[in-house]
Amino acid sequence: MSNIVAIVGRPNVGKSTFFNRMIEQRQSIIDDQSGVTRDRIYGQAQWTGHFFTLVDTGGYVVGSDDTFEDAIRNQVRIAMEEADVVLFMVDCTTGLMDLDKDFANIVRQYNKPVIIVANKADHYEAQQSAVEFYALGLGDKLFPIAAQSGSGTGDLLDEIVSLLPSPDEIPQTLELPHIAVVGRPNVGKSSFVNLLLGEERSIVTNIAGTTRDSVHAVYKAFGQEFVLVDTAGIRRKSKVHEDVEFYSVMRSLRALESTDVCIIMIDAERGIASQDVNLIGLADRNKKGIVLMVNKWDLIEKDHRTADEFKKEIYERIAPMTYVPILFTSVLNKQRVFQSIQKAMEVYEARSQRIPTSALNDALLPEIERYPPPATKGKYIRIKYVTQLPTATPAFAFFCNLPQYIKEPYARYLENQIRKHFDFEGVPIQVFFRKK
Repeated sequence: MSNIVAIVGRPNVGKSTFFNRMIEQRQSIIDDQSGVTRDRIYGQAQWTGHFFTLVDTGGYVVGSDDTFEDAIRNQVRIAMEEADVVLFMVDCTTGLMDLDKDFANIVRQYNKPVIIVANKADHYEAQQSAVEFYALGLGDKLFPIAAQSGSGTGDLLDEIVSLLPSPDEIPQTLELPHIAVVGRPNVGKSSFVNLLLGEERSIVTNIAGTTRDSVHAVYKAFGQEFVLVDTAGIRRKSKVHEDVEFYSVMRSLRALESTDVCIIMIDAERGIASQDVNLIGLADRNKKGIVLMVNKWDLIEKDHRTADEFKKEIYERIAPMTYVPILFTSVLNKQRVFQSIQKAMEVYEARSQRIPTSALNDALLPEIERYPPPATKGKYIRIKYVTQLPTATPAFAFFCNLPQYIKEPYARYLENQIRKHFDFEGVPIQVFFRKK
């Protein structure tokens, strides 16, 4: 990842509003409450053909009541260390504050090109008052803007691209496979992602709801690159009372809907709950690849039958979605963690495969002849051939004389035969019947 631009500053100066406008998505959660952003949030931005990575960070503060204060400060420091350009954002409506001055001393230590972004300069008087921020001693690059409306951002972007050190690169992340880690709060999603990445990419605590935004990171393993997405814990609607958590859940659901494979994490101590079943059903309805990762397996007293009994219970709860692979892991002890991500990539490959029509017919027509569709109203149904449809997710069309008479149980039988002969583990497939 090259051409990194970090947005830093104290809380509530408009960093996330600016970030969302630049990447043209509502990726970071925005709220009047301070301390909403906690982790480093990455997004792709471009200006006049120049591409760069924008990093949103939490508000830098000292001596607050926020439990996550130290962790947020650490995330801000990491962002500045890896940045090529630092945008120091301040607030024209409140003017220069002591916390701005203290933080400027820290920013100066990193010896990076700094641009002072005076936000909320919505009118002439505010723009004129922005000159007081020269007192921060961070150089003469100061741009009054209004992130809410976009006023003044053009000149700022011109300055940003002029300071970027490396050649322009068109981001490839949209073409990479996306793997989202989803589940209820406190099952170990962020710990799992941090372990894979080898850094504290997401803040980890025992407090439910620590992760708020969906955190994207490019990861390379088993000879392939893909985008790993850490999401906020998803609880039932009746349990969500705060606006910030509501938006966190919505971001997580959107990540699930836009990913290729979902690693759905389950807490071994709490077992599979109705919310887990709902998430698995949602992933199935959206035709996403699915891997079930039962975490905290080290905390379970077990014998040689425990895993099989646990699997049996899960499959009974999610039936008929018994095509889903289940792995028992311990992120804390690094037990079967990398097998989980390898399985997710195998599911992605299975989801992307194309089966030749000849191979399908050679495998399935004998099965159909052995167990043909039941006759309906004295009429016999004859399936002539089958082919895979040119869709983004696996779908198969069976051509026959009376498609309207084929019932759901026989459709499920055909789906099972497809799974028997071809590897579609963890992949929802669709079966259609067409008139021949």
